[in-house]
Amino acid sequence: MEALTWIGLTALLIALPFYYPRWRLRRVLAQPLPAEAVAVLQRNIPVYLRMDAGLRQQLQRLVVQFLHQKKFIGCEGLEVTDEMAVTIAGQACLLLLNRPTKVYPALHTILVYPGAFVARRAEVGPGGVVTPGHQSMLGESWDDGRVILSWDDVQRGAGDWTDGHNIVLHEFAHQLDSESGRANGAPYLGNPASYREWSEVLERDFQHLRHSAMYRQHSVMDHYGATNPAEFFAVATETFFEKPYQMAEHHAELFAEFLKYYRVDPRAWMSPPPPPPPEPSYDWTPHWSH
Repeated sequence: MEALTWIGLTALLIALPFYYPRWRLRRVLAQPLPAEAVAVLQRNIPVYLRMDAGLRQQLQRLVVQFLHQKKFIGCEGLEVTDEMAVTIAGQACLLLLNRPTKVYPALHTILVYPGAFVARRAEVGPGGVVTPGHQSMLGESWDDGRVILSWDDVQRGAGDWTDGHNIVLHEFAHQLDSESGRANGAPYLGNPASYREWSEVLERDFQHLRHSAMYRQHSVMDHYGATNPAEFFAVATETFFEKPYQMAEHHAELFAEFLKYYRVDPRAWMSPPPPPPPEPSYDWTPHWSH
């Protein structure tokens, strides 16, 4: 009898680390997002109030899970407030709507700096000589479970939802990209047959953006997306959520791929941009003097 008791206790101790986190998460998700946090979403995510009630409820539930599972750390003396955490979580969770998700399962920590921060970068020179270097950054996404953000730029991204620049959307797109194994512009799509069309469309538009960047031509997407396929996916994600009408007009097939992947249409949350001003017309009829 005593042996059976020990076996039962041992089994319980083994099972506890697996079931206790799930039990805690169920309890947390049973509680609604506090009213103060909902008010932060209303203030700091301009499209929130234009989303339908079902999507708003989804977003609130995702934010609850995000805040429960992720740790926020302030850097350089910054104290991360509840408003900061909810603002970041709300923007990050926009990428997860209408999709089966474990809410960035590989991510555990968000480091927040007051402003742009300096990251060490090794520079490879002629002959393969490696020289330590430094680079000013607005955000970074690491495959070891960390995202690093500049709070100034988080606010800037939230303040203008039409410019195609949003550091939270950008860095968390990298997190999604990494779920397929590594960040290479091809996130986990579910159906293996989807990768062929995805790669064809993204590779073509990536090359177009590289051409635009090389010749300094105007583009709907930021030229930074021409850096590599991973940055292209992240920049295209920013464009999809902040400039959906322009992306649909100028990159129709790319927009269609992102509609399938993200399973929302941000045009439903935004008004169409004003039409460009008409080009000036000139009367080239010669007027002869007598």
